[in-house]
Amino acid sequence: MMTLYSATTCPFSHRCRIVLFEKGMDFQIIDVDLYNKPEDLAVMNPYDQVPVLVERDLVLYESNIINEYVDDRFPHPQLMPADPGMRARARLFLHRFEQEIFCHINTVEQGSQKAADKARAEIRDNLTVIAPIFVKQKYMLGDEFSMLDVTIAPLLWRLDYYGIQLPKQAAPLLKFAERLFSRPPFIDALTASEKAMRK
Repeated sequence: MMTLYSATTCPFSHRCRIVLFEKGMDFQIIDVDLYNKPEDLAVMNPYDQVPVLVERDLVLYESNIINEYVDDRFPHPQLMPADPGMRARARLFLHRFEQEIFCHINTVEQGSQKAADKARAEIRDNLTVIAPIFVKQKYMLGDEFSMLDVTIAPLLWRLDYYGIQLPKQAAPLLKFAERLFSRPPFIDALTASEKAMRK
């Protein structure tokens, strides 16, 4: 059985929980208190961060790496494209998300007021740029739900919580977000703390 070390409010842990629930397999989730981390976390992950996935003698960290492993190990439903070219494109998107959007989350959560406001503006602007995609298609890669949707869903869930206001032209993105939030695996993956982020 797979065991996921996860924090109840961590968007990166949230991604991994969504994938595990999408796959509908047996797994165990261990909630980690980020203010009182278990000592073995630093042994499993040199960065002393969640999420961490343990399966027998395999230990993985970094949410995108964990999610690709789970997707390869349990291919139904497949979340990464089967075609090598599309898969490479999907990985580029994932890389851009990390470099342009998710890199600002830590600053929003823990930075000074000025730094956090700048980080919120960066996230807002980068999300607004991708909004037009959803005028013509249901999900990030077209009509099929994929790993890209999994990756961005926890951030979209936290927009109000993070104090990020999207402009009117981002309306298609917010409609896309509601589609994601209505999926049963997304709902099942939410912790009580995450449910409380949206009233």
